Amino acid sequence: MYYLKTSAYFDSAHFLSGYSGKCSNIHGHRWKLEVMLKSRNIQASGDKRGMLMDFSDVKAAVRRLAGSFDHALIYESGSLRPATLAALKEEEFRLIEVPFRPTAENLAEHFFNTLSAAGIPISSAAVYETPENCAVYEPEEE
Repeated sequence: MYYLKTSAYFDSAHFLSGYSGKCSNIHGHRWKLEVMLKSRNIQASGDKRGMLMDFSDVKAAVRRLAGSFDHALIYESGSLRPATLAALKEEEFRLIEVPFRPTAENLAEHFFNTLSAAGIPISSAAVYETPENCAVYEPEEE
């Protein structure tokens, strides 16, 4: 089995609507997205012979995805009052609405699915909120 791993960072804020702890308040993280690719085979011919996938392609995709969340407020659909959203938009804050509570677990699954849909043979995605704490998503093997 062959594995490739790469990571990218982004800085964003979020809050957990309906949560009873301090994370119900807007706060930020230096998030780290770490992805693992896995394949039984490597390419047998061509300019990518001997590679699972070209690192530059993997890094570009992961950095692009992480960058799309950089310096934004990530919030769950329906978790902000319309007047609050209007005020944030009027101030031209960068907002990213997601259809799930923006926990590290849900973000890991979202990033996994996004990269998988782009044709990357991803086996897991880890999202770190701090250097010591991360959530990992990998689908069950069929």
